[in-house]
Amino acid sequence: MLSSRFRRVFLQHLDEAFQAGELKFFHELKDLSDPTRWKHYLQAERSRKWVVYAKRPFGGPAQVLNYLGRYTHRVAISNNRLLQLEDGKVTFHWKDYRDDSRQKVMTLAADEFIRRFLLHVLPKGFQRIRQYGFLGNRSRSGKLARCRQFLAVPVAVEPQIVREDWKTRYEAITGESLDRCPACLRGRMVHVGILLPGQQQWHALAAAIDSS
Repeated sequence: MLSSRFRRVFLQHLDEAFQAGELKFFHELKDLSDPTRWKHYLQAERSRKWVVYAKRPFGGPAQVLNYLGRYTHRVAISNNRLLQLEDGKVTFHWKDYRDDSRQKVMTLAADEFIRRFLLHVLPKGFQRIRQYGFLGNRSRSGKLARCRQFLAVPVAVEPQIVREDWKTRYEAITGESLDRCPACLRGRMVHVGILLPGQQQWHALAAAIDSS
């Protein structure tokens, strides 16, 4: 039941993308750009058996969420697995699933390590997680408000976050002001402008200093 439904919905959206001109075919698939060939291709796929395997998880839904969470909210390799970077080579831990999931050490050239890492980066336009229903980005705020209304949940007032200027933050942490003159340690520097090559800029700066 799941297999036939998934096949129908998938091919339906695929055909809609073709009709909208969103599909591009290259090399050995170039003939599919012809509408007649595309129609025959869809007919063949509708009669093909698709394998969609689903079963109840042994550890329950929480185990599935925990498993997926390790992949959806982390990068390809964590920092604690990196052991050494020396002479243009990267050494790291890896798990060999073919050998009873034993931890092993591998050393790769830096460019090969980066190549393998980038294989886990999604192409432009792809999104790792998509939210549906009342969590969908398009209508999240309105639907969440309706959910709160039906559940009689009071509207939460978001606290106003006051963002400090980075200079003010630095002075609060170190006790030193970045605006204080480093020469006399008494005067306070004021941003007047950016000097570009040219004598006229210097005259403008002098005039600004005299007016202040």
